[in-house]
Amino acid sequence: MNQHKKNILHITYDMRIGGTEMVIKNIIEGSDNSVCMSIFCIEEPLGPWGQDLQQAGIKVSTFARKDGFDTSLISAIKKHVKQHNIDIVHCHQYTPWVYGALAVIGLSTKVIFTEHGRFYPDSSNWKRRFVNPLLAMMTHRLTAISEATKQALIKYEFLTAGKIDVIYNGIKGLEFNESAALDIKTRLNIQTDDIVFGTIARLDPIKNHSMMLKAFAEVTKKNPKTKLIIVGDGELMPALKLLIQTLDIEDSVILTGYIPYPKDYLAIFDIFLLSSLSEGTSMTLLEAMSLAKPCIVTDAGGNKEIVTHGETGLVTDNDNMLQFADAMLALANDKNTRERYGQNARVVFDEKYDVRHLSAAYANIYDH
Repeated sequence: MNQHKKNILHITYDMRIGGTEMVIKNIIEGSDNSVCMSIFCIEEPLGPWGQDLQQAGIKVSTFARKDGFDTSLISAIKKHVKQHNIDIVHCHQYTPWVYGALAVIGLSTKVIFTEHGRFYPDSSNWKRRFVNPLLAMMTHRLTAISEATKQALIKYEFLTAGKIDVIYNGIKGLEFNESAALDIKTRLNIQTDDIVFGTIARLDPIKNHSMMLKAFAEVTKKNPKTKLIIVGDGELMPALKLLIQTLDIEDSVILTGYIPYPKDYLAIFDIFLLSSLSEGTSMTLLEAMSLAKPCIVTDAGGNKEIVTHGETGLVTDNDNMLQFADAMLALANDKNTRERYGQNARVVFDEKYDVRHLSAAYANIYDH
């Protein structure tokens, strides 16, 4: 007699390219034959990763959520859950959790909530103090992607510490493609003796590229054989271009714009930078560690849980330009330390952040 497959429905905003979406994608791709996973997006358009999963045979449904509190969305989720005999709804982010939990009231379907990141600056309101403990009572398990995110749930969402599990993000490690890396270095006119700093992120205020650029300007004064590559696009592109001109570092900074698959750019970085004002668990940081890159990060969100200062990289105070510049200069001028941090980072990645750990952790939650 065949054992019943668990039907698990991931409820999220959409499946565009981002950290939350990558977690969902990795959970699905890392699952075994004991479960059948599908996705319900509460917003449109679907996004490229959703389309990729559809082509791989995963059922992905979308709903165009209306402004305000949309009661029709609750009805749509409930109908979907009943129609497809869903055993577990795994809600990603706060708003999908609200709708998912309300939709399965009266059903035997279990609710799991994962908080992936927080707004900056964080805040709360009286409604959440009242509503969230009630939502938690309807929820089988609560998870957060870092200890910092868990503490935010306790402080700002009024959730009980004992009910929240920390499950760090996990990814498939990247592989170094030497020929692709050489092609990029040639195209960007990177010399063999240049020290390449780099970051990959949308050009958004929360990523604090302006502080990074100011720190890099200080570095170039003492070590002119340095380059900074910023991969990504966004609303701040014009402002950052102007800042680069003002700082007189046009010859040392490369803005690539949006690159759909930037792993080969990451491969040419000597040092990975993350200057965010707020972070959950940065997927790109994990990718850098998988390629044995030493990392310099700000003490924001889960960064210092991932990067151990003085072992796998350097952690500076949040939004402290001079500290960030000092850290950049220290690693630029010390190849042995760069290599040691990078090798340590690769070991830590294998031990904690490889996708197999993520898959095992969520499989355990789904089973209990």
